[in-house]
Amino acid sequence: MTRFVAFADRASLLSLKLLAALNVLFFILFFGAAFLLASKAQAAAPVCTGSDMLAELQNSDPALLGKIEAEAKKTLNGQGLLWKLETPGRKPSWLYGTMHVTDPRVTSLQPAAQKAFDAAHTLVIETTDVLDQQAMVASLMKKPELMMFTDATTLPSLLSPEDAKVVNAALEARGIPPASVTKMKPWMLSAMVALPACELARKSGGAPVLDILLAQQAKAAGKEVKGLESAADQLSAMASLPLEFHIKGLVETLKLGDRMDDVIETMVVLYQRGDTGMFWPLFRNALPSAAGDEQSYAAFEEAMVTTRNKTMVERAEPLINAGDAFMAVGALHLPGPDGLVELFRKAGYTVTSADR
Repeated sequence: MTRFVAFADRASLLSLKLLAALNVLFFILFFGAAFLLASKAQAAAPVCTGSDMLAELQNSDPALLGKIEAEAKKTLNGQGLLWKLETPGRKPSWLYGTMHVTDPRVTSLQPAAQKAFDAAHTLVIETTDVLDQQAMVASLMKKPELMMFTDATTLPSLLSPEDAKVVNAALEARGIPPASVTKMKPWMLSAMVALPACELARKSGGAPVLDILLAQQAKAAGKEVKGLESAADQLSAMASLPLEFHIKGLVETLKLGDRMDDVIETMVVLYQRGDTGMFWPLFRNALPSAAGDEQSYAAFEEAMVTTRNKTMVERAEPLINAGDAFMAVGALHLPGPDGLVELFRKAGYTVTSADR
């Protein structure tokens, strides 16, 4: 359990929750910026070295793993990636959970999902802005305050001397000169440094995340591609959270270092199993938080998950009602009482698991 004990400080869990919610905008656009700043040594496509935390728990603490699994089973709609959406008099549509990484275990659709995607006339993703990065950057530059400090504030001015040493050392180790990011908002920098080197290398080589791959395939097949949010919407959600929250998340993400590989590997394993309800129970129990963080977590989930879910359902309904739509969004938007599966049910749709 030494690895898990080492993780178990309050801000580390905060950074993990931040990581889990980082969406395709950050992974595509701002990791692209990281590539330009990265050292040439990182271009050698390093091998992924993450370990499955679930397998480690099975060996080191099976009782704790049992507790986590029991809690996950209580999560409403916590099992399954593909869901069928039906309403009387219309052709069915589909809801599918994605993971915004390039790992080939993630970017290959299972047979049932592939069949639903192939038959759909419309693909719906979180944002179509990511399909044209130049246009997205131009759009975001109209609201520079979402990405950069536009007043006298700098990132170093928000860090304690101890945290500044952590941040500077970690950035330099990644080939990012600290002086080049002093005006960058902390959530932007978090997006640059959260993923393992192997994932960054795949992205740098042009490997797409599943959402982008589906959009490319949909366009090639003559399907219509629609988005539910703009890049500015997503950044605004991040910006709505307290600045202190993001500073903690950035510092502790950097402190995790190579251990982030374990987090990503475990999330991929859970994703392959369709255990969307297992993410939070695992991290809450294997990485216990200190008292007093509940309010921050609640604010995070409200801004980045709950509020966005409600907006997604509202904007998706006209597309779903037309029938034959395939809606692909981050898998963490699916489970729970405020997840998309349950919200679509409350909106009057018959929603059933369709993975097999």
